[in-house]
Amino acid sequence: MISLLFQPEIKDLIESRDFGTLREVLIEWDPADIAELIDSLEESERAVLFRLLPKDLATETFEHLDHDVQYGLIHGLGQEEVATILNDMSPDDRTELLEELPAPVVRTLFSIMSSEERKVAQVLLGYPENSVGRLMTVDYIAIPEHFTVQDTLDYIRQYGKDSEILNIIYVVDEKGVLLDDLKIREILLSEPSSKISDLMDRQYIALKADEDQEEAVAMFKKYDRFALPVLDNSGMLVGIVTADDVLDVAEEEATEDMLKIAAVENIDESYVDVSLFALVKKRAGWLMVLFVGELLTATAMAFFEHEISRAVVLAMFIPLIISSGGNTGSQATTLIIRALALGELTLKDWWFVVKREFFSGLMLGSMLGLLGFARIAFWEMAGGSFGEHWFFIALTVGTSLVGVVLWGTIVGSMLPLVLKKLNFDPAVSSAPFVATLVDVTGIIIYFSVAALLLTGKIL
Repeated sequence: MISLLFQPEIKDLIESRDFGTLREVLIEWDPADIAELIDSLEESERAVLFRLLPKDLATETFEHLDHDVQYGLIHGLGQEEVATILNDMSPDDRTELLEELPAPVVRTLFSIMSSEERKVAQVLLGYPENSVGRLMTVDYIAIPEHFTVQDTLDYIRQYGKDSEILNIIYVVDEKGVLLDDLKIREILLSEPSSKISDLMDRQYIALKADEDQEEAVAMFKKYDRFALPVLDNSGMLVGIVTADDVLDVAEEEATEDMLKIAAVENIDESYVDVSLFALVKKRAGWLMVLFVGELLTATAMAFFEHEISRAVVLAMFIPLIISSGGNTGSQATTLIIRALALGELTLKDWWFVVKREFFSGLMLGSMLGLLGFARIAFWEMAGGSFGEHWFFIALTVGTSLVGVVLWGTIVGSMLPLVLKKLNFDPAVSSAPFVATLVDVTGIIIYFSVAALLLTGKIL
């Protein structure tokens, strides 16, 4: 947040045109802090400040900017400045930018890039969307196994400047097939005359270029790596993926799942930047679906209109009954979605889930049922407002709560598994959707129990 603390002073320097002092201040900052500052400025001020940065610092700062700010700078900077930035950007960050831009803009940018960098960009963009290939960079150190430790160190000194990481060195054969990955620590602590082949155990963890990016997230979490190599179908090393890119993917996936759980379509922009119309559009679709679902609740209540007219007291507890079922159903679906996302559960575990959620629902429903029964009993003792059949009314409410909570728990836990079996995203079984479904069935359960226990008494 250092950039925001000094924002007023920076604005004063821009307005007074004191660019010399401004440049001296900014070159001492971290690129991430400069990017945060640029994000907070007016569009007219962004290009002015960005032009003051030295070449290398400008490229690093550009990589930290939001995509919409990057797009704005591309339009605001000269063609030569844009070409320099694109050629110097790390391939993975450049790919992330290019895949967000309209096709005509991408073609224009390709035309001003160097032939070598254009070829790299085209190769990376050629991988499927959301694949590991779109995440990887081709800036890494790869050596043959016949190198000695001294050869490796000399090679790193000569070519290591452009590598995204230096703590992992990859060993390949003459065709580029990956043989091993070595930590730089192993090399540094070995004798200069030692052969690289003598340090190898030929054991490594790798990603496939055409795998989904979510697989990369799972692999990084499982093996706790800073970087992983990426192979094509023939085993050739085609790039590496680093932890910072995987963290971005994990954040995007978590955000998308969170929005789905809340019945909101995915929003690519921040809440502050997204337009009001787009925000409404992202929320309206699911709301209308849920509204139609709630109409079924009204239909179910209309079906029991006779019972309600004869025992108005039953209507008092409808919100209590259906909200309890919806809440427990939402809890269950959220727990199962999380467990599926983390790999803690698979479809084969469905019976385990049914048994666990059955007993969970039974215990939770019993707890809420006892509370509901106690409330009615306390009211009756305090004021006698339920009449001579208060016990059966309390029993109806308590029993219904057990049934509705149990049903909500089962539905909430099974729906994500059913959707996953049908190859849908389990997060689509959002909490509001489960709550709406349980509302309808909760009404049916409640009045069915009432008909069983109160017929001949108040019905």
